[in-house]
Amino acid sequence: MSKMRLNEIARELGKTSKEVVAKAQELGFDVKSHASSVDDASAKRIVESFSVATKPVEAKLSTAPASKADATSETTAVAKEKTKSEAGTGDKPATPTKPAMPSRPQSRNFKAEREARAKAEAERRAQASGQGNQNRQRNDRNQGRPDRGQNRPDNRHSGGNRDRDRNFQGQNRNNRRNDNRRFDQQDNRQQQRTQASAPKIDFKARAAALKAEQNAEYARSSEERFRQAQEAKKKHPPKAKEIKFEEPVIETKPLDPTPTPAPAPVAVDTRRKKAAKIEKKRDFSSDVEDGPRKQQKNRSNQNQVRNQRNSNWNSKKNKKGKNHQATKPVTERKFHELPTEFEYTAGMSVAEIAKRIKREPAEIIKKLFMMGVMVTQNQSLDGDTIELLLVDYGIEAKEKVEVDSADIERFFVAEDYLNEHEMIERPPVVTIMGHVDHGKTTLLDTLRNSRVATGEAGGITQHIGAYQIEEKGKKITFLDTPGHAAFTSMRARGASVTDLTILVVAADDGVMPQTIEAINHSKAAEVPIIVAINKIDKPGANPERVIGELAEYGVISTAWGGDSEFVEISAKFNQNIDELLETVLLVAEIQELKADPTVRAIGTVIEAHLDKGKGAVATLLVQQGTLNVQDPIVVGNTFGRVRAMTNDLGRRVKVAGPSTPVSITGLNEAPMAGDHFAVYEDEKSARAAGEERAKRALLKQRQATQRVSLENLFDTLKAGEVKSVNVIIKADVQGSVEALASSLQKIEVEGVKVTIVHAAVGAINESDVTLAEASNAFIIGFNVRPTPIARQQADADDVEIRLHSIIYKVIEEMEDAMKGLLDPEYQEKVIGEAIIRETFKVSKVGTIGGFMVINGKVTRDSSVRVIRDGVVVHDGKLVSLKHYKDDVKEVGNAQEGGLMIENYNDLQVDDNIEAYIMEEIKK
Repeated sequence: MSKMRLNEIARELGKTSKEVVAKAQELGFDVKSHASSVDDASAKRIVESFSVATKPVEAKLSTAPASKADATSETTAVAKEKTKSEAGTGDKPATPTKPAMPSRPQSRNFKAEREARAKAEAERRAQASGQGNQNRQRNDRNQGRPDRGQNRPDNRHSGGNRDRDRNFQGQNRNNRRNDNRRFDQQDNRQQQRTQASAPKIDFKARAAALKAEQNAEYARSSEERFRQAQEAKKKHPPKAKEIKFEEPVIETKPLDPTPTPAPAPVAVDTRRKKAAKIEKKRDFSSDVEDGPRKQQKNRSNQNQVRNQRNSNWNSKKNKKGKNHQATKPVTERKFHELPTEFEYTAGMSVAEIAKRIKREPAEIIKKLFMMGVMVTQNQSLDGDTIELLLVDYGIEAKEKVEVDSADIERFFVAEDYLNEHEMIERPPVVTIMGHVDHGKTTLLDTLRNSRVATGEAGGITQHIGAYQIEEKGKKITFLDTPGHAAFTSMRARGASVTDLTILVVAADDGVMPQTIEAINHSKAAEVPIIVAINKIDKPGANPERVIGELAEYGVISTAWGGDSEFVEISAKFNQNIDELLETVLLVAEIQELKADPTVRAIGTVIEAHLDKGKGAVATLLVQQGTLNVQDPIVVGNTFGRVRAMTNDLGRRVKVAGPSTPVSITGLNEAPMAGDHFAVYEDEKSARAAGEERAKRALLKQRQATQRVSLENLFDTLKAGEVKSVNVIIKADVQGSVEALASSLQKIEVEGVKVTIVHAAVGAINESDVTLAEASNAFIIGFNVRPTPIARQQADADDVEIRLHSIIYKVIEEMEDAMKGLLDPEYQEKVIGEAIIRETFKVSKVGTIGGFMVINGKVTRDSSVRVIRDGVVVHDGKLVSLKHYKDDVKEVGNAQEGGLMIENYNDLQVDDNIEAYIMEEIKK
């Protein structure tokens, strides 16, 4: 059993889907919309329900007049009789009237009516000719042509179809509106009297009757078409689920043999074709903004005017639909070859890898999913996952090593930094080490043939000096280090950059503490040691004792089977100096010292200080490569460009090769002694590296700050009770600043510590004085002097400035200052004993005790204890002390006197009096 949809039934019946759905729901079928399906029996019932609904209308229409003229005449006659009866009874409304018999319609004189209408029309035109063009245009638009059928009772030219009815009604409306505007008051009254006397025509009833007749005719034809379709369906079963019945183009004959009105078939055919819309292309003229329907709508609705050009109301109508849009050709994706190698870094995302290998991220995500790795395109991947992915693509994976541009140390340890085929022989770097006043600087002065050593303060070297001499056509670079214990870090720094060490030991002093320390530094640096036994010209010199003492510390002479060379010299009288230099060149030749001058220079800072005119000045030792003027350089945590370069003789140079000491300017700050330096490609990279190193150093310093915890809480509370000495250190070179700071912090005085507020190189200026005043500190100047303005400000602000040139004097002075900050400690000292012999009570004064001194003395400012039977009953001060009647300061041994104790009146005979004072303990 096949089924039909309600929209198909509506199409067959010529009804709307809404009407068919409503009818089906009235019949009790479970349908919801026009797309619902029903079986054949239900469809037949729905069709029959529409045919039953049209039967009463057919019966009513069958009684209508056969011809249009008869119907018109009959209607006119009935209207005339009704008008006459109303006019006759208007004077006597209470009088009953008999019902009038139906009379025959009278024959009409159509010719006379046409002439009357033409005459009336001519009169109206003549009267309206005086009006403006606006009324005339309105008449032409509304009428189009003279309305011959106005107020005609029979309405002979009304027509039978729906279009003519619509035109007739529209003309009547336009005529009524135009007549009110066109005629004057007299014509309007005459028009109203004429319309009142004329018979009234019910156009709505006529239209309803005509429509019912058309529906009946269409229903009869629909039943026949439905029956034919059912028979055809039984003969030819449908192949598809839905069968669309085609409307027959040829009009079918009505089932009823009785004649029907002539206009009915035309109306039925027109309505059916319009409703069915069979194979009729869509007319887009109504969608165009300037089409006729749009214009008619704008004319009829004068109050709803739209600006069609400026409005977006019809913007979608001008666009082509999906079916009318031209399909764009799909562009094929360009194929990219996979790279053979891929350099990756751990942490790359899927999107980055996809961009590098020219593939979609979705493709890579799919591959990883097949490997069991769930990722997104923005998720980072580890190195192993990236390698597996690249192997799956057939790409060779190479991990990219991230180079820290701020790391200078990498140049010193990188094996590929130097070119082996560019290596040349370089001068040896020799460090002279030894104890204080053993003759190190004198030896170096003798080597340089200068008198630098004679003017040195205290006979000790305060900072590192780097010099270069030439012996037999070969250069030797010497580094002089201080021998004082405060310069331990400077000696260690000198040993780290040297190729061999000359250990100077005085023949009359032997091995000293700093000598042992120098030996340890040299062994830690793994450099050979050449021992120079100095001062052999002095009486009491014993070189053999020195050799024996050094052997105890692992420095054994080659004569004893060791590996250290021993040379006996006298630096003061230039004795055996040539032999010492030959030994240095021999040991250096055995070491085969080489360097590559073609690479960018690297090396170590020997010393640094601030110069008032030049700024930051650093003494550098070039270890590898060649340093040129204008090279961008990073020195420790500072950076800059080499503006000027001078050698050890103070002469300007433009190039410095390996093992050459030079002083440079152009740094933003003074670096620390012992820092490494490296030349960079450009100033931009040097600046970035220097700033990064400074940032890391500051972060490291902050992390080193000790924080309070439960473990060190007691130590922190105890440290709060410790007093501190605030110090500002200013020195001529950076090495002296370090030595002073470390020495002062090592001073051990219980209860006092040293706090270094600021330490820098350079002269004492106004900012140092201001800082000292704010922090309650004093300033120590080592080999520097304050500026005149700073001195005046220090005097005005009462800031103490201590100037020194010898380091051990600074340390002694600081120890005294720290000890003076401690609170004084006192101890009790008994100065005498006495015994009470008599007591006297004086009113308003108190008890006076007469005593005799049996040991020592009793003074006026001493304190006394009253001891009775071995027990101290009172401890207080003396208010009065007299010898007989005279006030005295003290009473000596075996003397008598009188005393009165403060706030104590219970003295008794035989009480022992012990006099004592509090004496300060010296530290």
